Amino acid sequence: MPNVTMYTSAVCPYCINAERLLTSKGVVNINKIRIDLQPEQRVEMIAKTGRRTVPQIYIDDRHIGGFDDLRALDLAGGLDALLSR
Repeated sequence: MPNVTMYTSAVCPYCINAERLLTSKGVVNINKIRIDLQPEQRVEMIAKTGRRTVPQIYIDDRHIGGFDDLRALDLAGGLDALLSR
C-alpha cells in the first residue's frame, strides 16, 4: 500500500469525505497533517501545492489535490491503480 498523506483540519467536511473514500478503498493509515493545529504546516502546504484549501492529498509523492480531485480520479478509474502499488 502506498503512503497517503493528507493536509487536513478538524472541521472540514471535504476532509472527512476524502478519508471515507480512501478508507473504503482499503487505506488503513493516512498521515494527517493538521494545519489548524500547526499553522506552519499551512505555509508548507501552500508552498508545495499552490492551494490554500484542505484537504490536499498525496499518494506517495504524487499530489492528487483536494476531495473533488480525488473523487474524479476514482470515477475515472485511476485511484485503484495508484493504491494497488
